[in-house]
Amino acid sequence: MNIKTPSFEEAINIAMLWCNAWESGELSDEVLADRVSELLISRDGLRGFFVVSLASDCPLMDRLPEALVIQLRSTGETVVDLIVRNLAMSSAMAITHKNNSDSAQQTGSERVTSRCIDLLRILEPNSVRNRLEQLLNGLEGKGKDVIFLERWKYDSKQKAAIAESIQSVAEN
Repeated sequence: MNIKTPSFEEAINIAMLWCNAWESGELSDEVLADRVSELLISRDGLRGFFVVSLASDCPLMDRLPEALVIQLRSTGETVVDLIVRNLAMSSAMAITHKNNSDSAQQTGSERVTSRCIDLLRILEPNSVRNRLEQLLNGLEGKGKDVIFLERWKYDSKQKAAIAESIQSVAEN
């Protein structure tokens, strides 16, 4: 049987439907986790799911069901990598929005950062530690994350915010 993997846009729409159904009690934690697992099989599906769950008003990432945590952990380093990148981008964008006096956008970026920190604390610790060390090396101009960081042209304040967020993952 051939299962079509959703595009990024389709994954966003699907994730929004499922988050809303879960929030209104129409989907149990287990059914939601099973459905989300369908998105976790592709990079676009993962990205779409996390755009909705990290950035929207849906409280899913604030009240993570254990069944979903198990699904996310089983996806392994792909999820860790994507969450670490979201942590870096949201940390940096919070600085940009602050500099632009856009408090609404700043608050949104800070919420994404907080959700990423919380999620990284419950994913596989060795994978998280290794990926965060890689990002820290990138901030120091070493390793493959240099390309990622240079692509977005982060300044020293943004890089400091990223480093601070990385340190926050280890704190309880």
